[in-house]
Amino acid sequence: MATVHQFVTPHGKEITTYNPATDEALHTYTKHTTLEAQQVIDQAHEAFKSWKDVSLEERAEILKTMGKLITRDIDEIAEMMTKQMGKPIAQGKEEAKLCAKICEYEATECVQYLQDETREIQDGKTGIITYQPIGVILAAQPWNFPLYQVIRYSSSVLLAGNTTVLMHAPINWAMAEKIRDLWLEAGVPEHAFEIVFVDTDTFDELIAYDKVRGVTMTGSAEGGKAVAQQAGKYLKKSVLELGGSDPYLILEDADLDSMMECLVEGRVNNAGQTCIAAKRFIVVDAIYDTFRDKFVEAMEQVSYGDPMKEDTQMGPMARKDLRDKLQDQVDRAKKAGAEVLCGGEIPDGKGCFYPATVLDNVEPGNPAFDEELFGPVASLIRAKDEEDAIRLANHHSYGLGGGVFSADKERAIKIARERIDTGMVNVNGYAIAQPNMPFGGVKESGWGREHGGFGVREFVNIKSVFVS
Repeated sequence: MATVHQFVTPHGKEITTYNPATDEALHTYTKHTTLEAQQVIDQAHEAFKSWKDVSLEERAEILKTMGKLITRDIDEIAEMMTKQMGKPIAQGKEEAKLCAKICEYEATECVQYLQDETREIQDGKTGIITYQPIGVILAAQPWNFPLYQVIRYSSSVLLAGNTTVLMHAPINWAMAEKIRDLWLEAGVPEHAFEIVFVDTDTFDELIAYDKVRGVTMTGSAEGGKAVAQQAGKYLKKSVLELGGSDPYLILEDADLDSMMECLVEGRVNNAGQTCIAAKRFIVVDAIYDTFRDKFVEAMEQVSYGDPMKEDTQMGPMARKDLRDKLQDQVDRAKKAGAEVLCGGEIPDGKGCFYPATVLDNVEPGNPAFDEELFGPVASLIRAKDEEDAIRLANHHSYGLGGGVFSADKERAIKIARERIDTGMVNVNGYAIAQPNMPFGGVKESGWGREHGGFGVREFVNIKSVFVS
């Protein structure tokens, strides 16, 4: 059989997954038909009838237990990530630790956002505001953070008293099964967290199913538009976390030496396959040449290798087709005038590895500016000054994350707070998702928020009760 790095679908029914570092076949699954998937949703709907009546306090205890189980199985979970999508095993362990913290935070801090509120209203009447679960939430989650993406949404959905049915990325269907088993062990009733093995076309069909009350998706802008259109057609609430081409503004007073490590990490973490990765480096003209030389030198030091080794800095990309797409973007960027300063070519040998790459002379209209580069490729963009840098940062269809670097922290905060049109902004650093801070974007990066107490209210009926 020919070497394949992505899932394949012989006869349209079976899917085989492969280790992207070794080309080894891992699992073969048979896809659900639409009818079978609807039956799974029916089971989740039946589970909802009893789960919604479980006390909020008991649901919170189950989340705490889930966090402990993730910690218990951290080595197994990290190894699964490494084999399924190539994440270096040390990074997989950090992802699992974050998920355990999310469960604990949701259980201890987010309960307050689901408590009833009482307000005095006119004529001596009392108003009660209550947050009631709505039913089955259908979810589609991607492969780049196989555990985190699922825990991020499901912890909030389950704490609120809903049930959920997940379509995970096919290369992570084994992880989906593992997560389902962990939720069951933690104490959620059977079918309260369920999974379906379907493709995106079937998923879109399932949105219309009457027992689906809401939809959440993390993925591409193109996929998000299709989900939003279908959800809107059937008036289903949706939360969408989509693509990003995060701008990082480097101002003339930035401390270049102290920032290089975090900027490189921001671009190559998870082999650059991160929606909130640092992608467009917008540098003011006064320090552009110096920044470019230092950044290229740092990126040239990035190594890739066996993701099963604890000290591996960067593993392979998750699938061959994703690497081929990235190479096509680099090639088109060169034709449009960009210059490759390091990397930029697929290496020989097994696996879906791709080197850390820096592109210079990137301007609007170039694929390296306009498109999301979902891999370890950095785009360098020259700005005249601060105002021009802000203009270039916002001159994009995406609005997920970004960053501002300046020795004047208050200056950077003001720009981040008032001028950068994204849902999240870093100041003088690179931070991934945090349990106590809202996560989400604007424009074609989607809508809705997760984390920080915001996610638990996305799929509830905020009900007003008027008492005379």
